[in-house]
This record gives sequence, C-alpha cells and structure tokens, in this order.
Amino acid sequence: MVVGGTGLYLRALLEGLFPGPQRSEHLRERLREAASRKGPQYLHRVLSRLDAASAGQIHANDTPKIIRAMEVCLAAREPMSTLWQKRGRDALEGYRILRIGLNPDREQLYAQINQRAKQMFKDGLVEETSNLSERYSRVLNAPPFNSLGYKQVLEYLRGDLTRERAILLTQQGHRNYAKRQMTWFRREPDVTWFAGFGDDPAVFNQVCAMLASHSPRG
Repeated sequence: MVVGGTGLYLRALLEGLFPGPQRSEHLRERLREAASRKGPQYLHRVLSRLDAASAGQIHANDTPKIIRAMEVCLAAREPMSTLWQKRGRDALEGYRILRIGLNPDREQLYAQINQRAKQMFKDGLVEETSNLSERYSRVLNAPPFNSLGYKQVLEYLRGDLTRERAILLTQQGHRNYAKRQMTWFRREPDVTWFAGFGDDPAVFNQVCAMLASHSPRG
C-alpha cells in the first residue's frame, strides 16, 4: 500500500519517468533571479508560452516547479508535457493497481487543516525552526526553509510577522496546498472516490469491501 499526498511521485512510481535533461545550476540561478525581480507569475506566463499544458498543472506561485519545467523545456528544446508522453522507463509492472481517493467535506477538511497547523506551533515548530536556522544559517534560502510552516516561522523569528499572523498564513498555505492536491488527483484516471475521512467507520468499511471485491480468488 502506497499512501501520500504528492501526486507526481505516485505517477512516477506507476508510470515511470521520462529521460529528462540534467539540471543546470547556471540556468536555474538566472531563472531564480528573474523570479526575484519580476515575480513567479512572470515566469509562469513565460512557461505558458513554452508549454501551456505543463503551466496549467503548476500553480503560478510555485517557483521551484516553474523553474524545473522551464529548465526542461529550454534544455530539451521540447515541451515537458511532450516528454511525459515518452515516459515508461522504470514503470511499475506486474501489479494490479487500485486507486482510492478520499474526498471529505471541504469545510470539515479545512477545519482539520487549521487545527493541525495550530497544533504544529504548540508541539514545538517554532523551537525546531529556531534550532535549524542557527545550525544552518548559511542556507536559509534552501528549499526546505521555504516549505509550509518553516517559511512562516522564520518570518516570525525575524520579527516580520506576529505569532498569530504566522499561524494564519500557515493555515492558509496548507489549505491552498490541499486544494491543489485535489485538482491534481481529479485528473488522475481510474480513482475510486469515497466521501469522507479515512478514520470514518463508514468509509473504512466501504474501502474494505472494495478491496475484498478486487482481491484474487481461487
């Protein structure tokens, strides 16, 4: 059983990856500078001209993914979405795949996300981030420090945000991320959706019944 929220990793596991070009730090640095000066939305508009299909699957503020997609398009001289059609290397073989998705009520989902973000702060996120920032002060611009939670706490530690504002922005970021997850997985083929959370007994029983009906017989 594979469980997770990153759709790209799941797709790579099941369908394999395309033989994309090697990363270019020089090109990435130029694109980062452009994003810093003109904003990620500018890069997203450029990507839309290079590869509209890929741009449609990437949020306009997701700078790392925009840069990687542009890097692939420019280095390969071919849209990344076209390269995906050539994938197949290391695809998973010999298994029957059953895709199960959970689709809880949106308001209830957001309420759980908000509570989880609050709990992260209560459970020591600020202290953890402070310790990491002291240990790795030279690389505070590294991708992990821009992830949800760490980014907002660093701004709080610098005095740019109040604690309450940092919590609110963390909650908002996680809600937006959940929305993008649902948009991605809605495009995935052959997903059986269940209306509810995984700890709902009714959903649990429905999923178990489905698994039983798909199990090998004889």
